[in-house]
Amino acid sequence: MSTYPAHIVHLSIDRPWNEVYRFAADPLRMPRWATGLGAGIRRSGEDWVVDGGPIGEVRVRFAIDNAFGVIDHAVTLPDGTMVHNALRIVPNGDGAEAMFMLLKLPGTDDTAFEADARNVMADLKRLKELLEAGAN
Repeated sequence: MSTYPAHIVHLSIDRPWNEVYRFAADPLRMPRWATGLGAGIRRSGEDWVVDGGPIGEVRVRFAIDNAFGVIDHAVTLPDGTMVHNALRIVPNGDGAEAMFMLLKLPGTDDTAFEADARNVMADLKRLKELLEAGAN
């Protein structure tokens, strides 16, 4: 049994946590803030299909709607590789904390891992900006 190095990227958002959850958990809103999910998202059975650019179409399966702020999702790459992503929106005072657990998968060097962390933080900052500006 082995585990991967992990880094939790998080950011406070000055909106009620359940509003942040409802916005962030909607796959159709995700392209507005989550660049990793790209554009052209569409439903396909229980999954969502995203244009992954040069790597091709990517399938995404999200956790079911829940009262705990869990937006975990499994991403299946065109080669069949599945990556599990843990995303949570939790109460933080009157606001929310958005948290993404980034795993350093085999074959990922430190530079790429750090770049991934910066990209996740940029996504969370976009989410914060949208919500704090009143996006629905």
